[in-house]
Amino acid sequence: MEQIRLGIIGVGNMGTTHCLNIATGKLPEFVLTAVADRRESRRNWAKERLGDEVAIYEEGKDLIASGKCDAVLIAVPHYQHPELAILALEHNLHVMSEKPAGVYTKQVREMNEAAEKSDRVFGMMFNQRTNCVYRKMKEIVSQKEMGEIKRINWIVTDWYRTQSYYDSGSWRATWDGEGGGVLLNQCPHNLDLLQWIGGMPSKIRAFCHEGKWHDIEVEDDVTAYLEYPNGATGVFVTTTADTPGTNRFEITMEMGKLVCENGKLTLYKLAQNEREFCKTAKGGFDQPEYEVIEVETDGMNEQHVGVMKAFAGAILRGEPLVAEGKEGIRGLMISNAMHLSSWLDQTIELPVDEEVFLEELNKRRKTSKKKEEADITFTTEGTY
Repeated sequence: MEQIRLGIIGVGNMGTTHCLNIATGKLPEFVLTAVADRRESRRNWAKERLGDEVAIYEEGKDLIASGKCDAVLIAVPHYQHPELAILALEHNLHVMSEKPAGVYTKQVREMNEAAEKSDRVFGMMFNQRTNCVYRKMKEIVSQKEMGEIKRINWIVTDWYRTQSYYDSGSWRATWDGEGGGVLLNQCPHNLDLLQWIGGMPSKIRAFCHEGKWHDIEVEDDVTAYLEYPNGATGVFVTTTADTPGTNRFEITMEMGKLVCENGKLTLYKLAQNEREFCKTAKGGFDQPEYEVIEVETDGMNEQHVGVMKAFAGAILRGEPLVAEGKEGIRGLMISNAMHLSSWLDQTIELPVDEEVFLEELNKRRKTSKKKEEADITFTTEGTY
């Protein structure tokens, strides 16, 4: 079987997971040929755990130029994602980028333009798209049998993080190092699913509380109101400070509602379209009958391994990716709008004014505090 020579740039929390997935044989169509990390401790870990066959570099650009790889997986701090992806594409390498696509849409747009000019495969690590319940939600919504969307609510507060987590890296939870907090680190998955399943909103009003529950300078508590082109509305609530947290994703449509919670998908299906019932019912307090259905799925939830299997399939056989790289700009557009809305204290229309956003971000980067490097790497197993 033909194997793809893969280089992994960044051997931190997620990069380590990807290395071990290959080392333990979960991705037989890849062979790990190179890794890069600026931290000596992680390079030493790679030497001890990955074997002499794997070349080790300090800089991602050196790995890209080495000629030892057919593809790269980028798992470094957020600001570097687009620049490394563009460089890899220019070196004729296939690219898989960890989330988010970048920190601001202007740089991601440049990355997408580079990908358009290339014939290489470009994917995003949106592993939650492999989850059977989210795939089923998209299928049901897309079929339109439940009618148009009226309301989307997502309370996702099960991203609990301690102060130790934020102290684990000098780049974490700073405007200059990470570019944001819960919206940019934990919630790219949720914001991607929000638009993948429900479409892009047209207006956003958000309240992002910075350092509310942790000693950090970025947001760790967010409540946002969304409006959609068809008149639907939505609310998105997230934090890294609630425990036990909640993860309830609810989509109300004309024929009922879908509720995703605790790994289960429940459909409340009306006997009649609510819009028709509202106009024709004779009683002022009448409600249409409905049935409660526990929706069956295929049970498949391969996460990162599933994304990488599809990446291999796209490279070797032209099969579809779990998420095209160019799609990464959509969820980022939503988080940029939430940040900008909170910063300017006003409703933001999408698409976001990229120059205004970058100007406001750069103001915060200039006053961003430098942190000491703690050089701590955590296992990510069971956290996604």
